[in-house]
Amino acid sequence: MWNLMTLDGRFEGPKPWDLDWHGSIFDDELERMSIEQLDTAEALLFGRKTYEGMAAYWASATGDVAERMNAIPKIVASRTLERVEWNNSTLIAGDFEREIRERKQRASKDIFVFGSADLSKALLRAGLFDELRIAIAPLILGSGRFLFDDSNEQIKLTPTGVQRLSSGGVIVCYAPQKPIRSSTESIVESKSGDP
Repeated sequence: MWNLMTLDGRFEGPKPWDLDWHGSIFDDELERMSIEQLDTAEALLFGRKTYEGMAAYWASATGDVAERMNAIPKIVASRTLERVEWNNSTLIAGDFEREIRERKQRASKDIFVFGSADLSKALLRAGLFDELRIAIAPLILGSGRFLFDDSNEQIKLTPTGVQRLSSGGVIVCYAPQKPIRSSTESIVESKSGDP
């Protein structure tokens, strides 16, 4: 997982795609790091909402990051989308967990999840994340959507790295210690609905 969030745990403001606060952390340094990260990726994995927002923005954007975002293979996990039209996109409409496990086994490089809080929650429960990379912005947003919302589940993490950014933000990296549910349960059972 690669995500940006505020110190108070928000990854989105009060309205969908309210991301103006990204400017408090995103500078030339983080852009270079984003490019390096994209260059290590085999594919990007999105839930429906994040895919639609990313496609609307990046499909017509220009620059180094846009070039990579448009070229890289994209996987979309959704039970409601009928087709995906953004360049190099593939739709998974069935057994997300099985398909993602198989893709991970075949992958020679990293598969990243950007945004996609609902899908990320399901992947975390299924034990499918190797690492969580989170850039924490030096900002208390006060309202908006939490990256990790309320849950009765507890997930223990092992720190794998930390990096201070010139913007005042910090990137923290953690590895989940173990799956918190059996692999026989399906991602599609996520109570949040369509990832």
